[in-house]
Amino acid sequence: MKEYQVNGSTLSLSLFTDVTNSKELLDSMQMGKLEPEVALLNASLIPDIFPILAAAHKALMAKSRESLTTRTLHSELVYNFSGSKHISESLKRCGISATTTYILAARFCATQDEMEQIGKIIHGKEIDLGELQARANEAQIQKHYKITSQELTISSLSDAITCRIACRDAL
Repeated sequence: MKEYQVNGSTLSLSLFTDVTNSKELLDSMQMGKLEPEVALLNASLIPDIFPILAAAHKALMAKSRESLTTRTLHSELVYNFSGSKHISESLKRCGISATTTYILAARFCATQDEMEQIGKIIHGKEIDLGELQARANEAQIQKHYKITSQELTISSLSDAITCRIACRDAL
């Protein structure tokens, strides 16, 4: 688990592999019964932390303006990470599915107890966040975000995603 300061709040992140209970987590999330509330992202689409921090900043700004597009701050994080304006498509693509085995858990203003609780409800092995880049599915990321190989000659994958997150509302 690692904490980051974002816009005056903390964002706690934990990375899990070999997760075996994604379906139960997804069902609980969809019913609004996941405690503590947490954003669960498909970690194979995350090449490093920076795009997550950009999405978190946008989510916190939307909350401060009372203009969340989704129902909760944590689903807003997943929505903002997607780079798409379609809510359900965003949550399906960048959130977890019933078969996801590689998950990034993110919680705003989490206590140590809440992060321990999250570690207990996700049945998998917690690994270091530094493994994101090595485990990222670059082909899937390029397809999802429509990143061309030509773009990657002048920019990193992380920067290309962050640019799409930042510009989505302007397009």
